[in-house]
Amino acid sequence: MSFGWQGEKTRLVPLDKGRHHENSLAWFNDLELTAWLTGEWPLSRLADEEFFDRMMRETENALSLAIETLDGEHIGFASVDRIDWRNGVAATGTLIGRRDLWGQGYGFDACLTRARFVFDGLGLRLLITEIMAGNVASLRMHQKVGSQQVGCLPGRYWKRGAYRDLVILALQSEAFQARWASPSTRPPAHS
Repeated sequence: MSFGWQGEKTRLVPLDKGRHHENSLAWFNDLELTAWLTGEWPLSRLADEEFFDRMMRETENALSLAIETLDGEHIGFASVDRIDWRNGVAATGTLIGRRDLWGQGYGFDACLTRARFVFDGLGLRLLITEIMAGNVASLRMHQKVGSQQVGCLPGRYWKRGAYRDLVILALQSEAFQARWASPSTRPPAHS
């Protein structure tokens, strides 16, 4: 029996330490995968286990989900965190750990599915995503879902020998619902 929020290519499911931890440890210690993430330090097994334990218990202000293909293969992570229930706002994060699946629409489908879950399921009204400048694929993916650039913090993060700008995107529920109300408005996930 499947569970979780399902898109056309992916399903977002609760974290399961037994199913998702080993990939997490490998992916968050892969220099190519973490090139656009803010952290730059190795992740120990103990630290990752503690993160999993904390995120599996967290139910109030953050939600970490595994991204799986429709046949159940774990391919990445999607988060909804810093949830501000009073104002209906949350932050997002996405990682496709399987490099051989990059550019095939899995990240787009997961982001689209997460937005539907957050707006329809949780009743929030605004998603904020922060992307390091230069991460063209992630920027394009979020813009394709409907996020708009609303700001830029120059030199926000020190990353691999230079200060990097941080691009801030916002996705409003009303604009998302209007854009994706009809199934015919949905582009192919791989385009």
